[in-house]
Amino acid sequence: MKQIVIISGKGGTGKTVITGAFAALAEDKVMVDCDVDAADLHLILDPEIKQSHIFRSGVTAFTHKELCEGCGVCKTVCRFEAVKDDFTIDPVSCEGCAFCSLVCPQNAIQMKTNVSGKWFVSGTRFGPLVHARLGVAEENSGKLVSLVRQKAKEIAESKNYKWVIIDGSPGIGCPVIASITGVDCAVIVIEPTLSGLHDARRVIDVVKYFNVPAKIIINKYDLNHDMTKKIERWSEDNNIQILGKIIFDKAVVESVVEGKTIIEYSNDGVTKALRNIWRLLEEELDRTN
Repeated sequence: MKQIVIISGKGGTGKTVITGAFAALAEDKVMVDCDVDAADLHLILDPEIKQSHIFRSGVTAFTHKELCEGCGVCKTVCRFEAVKDDFTIDPVSCEGCAFCSLVCPQNAIQMKTNVSGKWFVSGTRFGPLVHARLGVAEENSGKLVSLVRQKAKEIAESKNYKWVIIDGSPGIGCPVIASITGVDCAVIVIEPTLSGLHDARRVIDVVKYFNVPAKIIINKYDLNHDMTKKIERWSEDNNIQILGKIIFDKAVVESVVEGKTIIEYSNDGVTKALRNIWRLLEEELDRTN
């Protein structure tokens, strides 16, 4: 089993479109959407939810009014001003530090585990999809990413699938680290702009830190040929393989509107490039067995 993650230095580079294309082209695979803060792979895979689970993480203070004597110690020590005038706790302001529960002389404050989101196992026309939805303003998305990745790995092992194809989070934060650790290859999607290269260099530094092989796709390369050449030179200087380049094509937007992968929607342009990219990536990873 091989795990491939598609990531980018910033959002909006086209990694979900590419992930969907890989899902359409690969055989014997399970897909994972690790962008739990803003999941969108389901928009083109049209999943049918088979399992739904609650994700719990972090804690929030809760005051038992029948035990509270109104001494105000909790309000004095709370640095986040989460304790109201009636000594109940504002769950939005509470950071879960538990200091109030430790100093309360009446043990009237309890720390309760938060319901932070949901995760799902779904069926799609291309195979199983494990995805999640983090609650509004909730934290610990790295933990949720690790959870959905583990469930996808279990499904792949139980069904003897060859691929786990992961739509990763953008940037370099905790969700990205949770998305890339232990994978066989990280595919970084870059747009031909100065900021695109800058952000990609940061995420590649993170990938290298975790000793994960990195490869590059330049998306919409024809919008800025000079910048594309600069990315190619930088990639060559840093010994990072460019799997391929993809043109800007309105068919990509049209396919998303139709709820389809670009592979299903079109047979030329972007589709030909993605078929060649997947073929090369598959060959490269097969050689690492």
